[in-house]
Amino acid sequence: MTTQTTTIPRVTPRQNPRSAVPRKRKVTARQFFSRLPIRVFLAVLLVIVIYPMLWMFLGSFKTQSEFLNEPFWALPQSWSLDNYVSVFDSGFGTYIVNSIIVVFPSLAVILIVGVAAGFALEVMVWKGRGTVLLLFLAGIMVPTQMIILPLFTIYFRTGLTGSYWPMILTYIATGLPLTVFMMATFFRSVPREIFEASTLDGASILRSFWAVGLPLVKNAIFTVGLVQFFFLWNDLLIALTFTNSDALRTIQVGLLNFTGQYGAVQYGPTFAAIAVNVLGTLFIYLFLNQQVMKGLTAGSVKG
Repeated sequence: MTTQTTTIPRVTPRQNPRSAVPRKRKVTARQFFSRLPIRVFLAVLLVIVIYPMLWMFLGSFKTQSEFLNEPFWALPQSWSLDNYVSVFDSGFGTYIVNSIIVVFPSLAVILIVGVAAGFALEVMVWKGRGTVLLLFLAGIMVPTQMIILPLFTIYFRTGLTGSYWPMILTYIATGLPLTVFMMATFFRSVPREIFEASTLDGASILRSFWAVGLPLVKNAIFTVGLVQFFFLWNDLLIALTFTNSDALRTIQVGLLNFTGQYGAVQYGPTFAAIAVNVLGTLFIYLFLNQQVMKGLTAGSVKG
């Protein structure tokens, strides 16, 4: 006689669907008032940052009489684009083109050489790399004002004045030290075992740099590139020193043209020119915002 065992299915308790949804914590009055000072501080800080840009944008639509006879917080009486038209009629478009011609080639060379040098100084093992890195650090400590006169003498004797080359070469020389230092810091945060594994798999040092190193520090490159872009685009000292004609002036030097004799300022066109300059760089930052946020924290923790 065989005994047949019956398996009783295990009944799992039915889960309440409401219990799976996290409950929203109620904010008590004590918690609300404890967070109130920091919220007020952030609101005031936001107003301090946003209001000048808003005032600049509204001022670009005002006439000269509105600036002189009405309160500075008053809205423009008419939303006319005459100030923007007068800005581009005065040759401001040429200044923008000159800035593009000077800044982007300089930025490309800074990033290519800086990223490669950072990889060579931090990942590759060779004699004297610490000394080379100290030399780049010494370049950060030299103020730009100290090298302006010697550089001008060199450019004048070599016949480079009257072209874009003095600005491009100076931008590259002043931008490389910081770029090399920052990229070496970012490469230091990458685990060394990754490069050792690629070498064991038969990859050359160039392939390790191109296929392994660059993807890992991609966000860092965006961050360093954006920082250098703002430095170069907003530069006034170097561009003002090495431009001897109106056809070579960059956008920052071109803003000085809106100041007339004895310091008289055409406020409407000046605000319009500044708005064109600021809004262009602002759109670039907003477009690369996520990469910059990731790049700022990439080198803070050792992987």
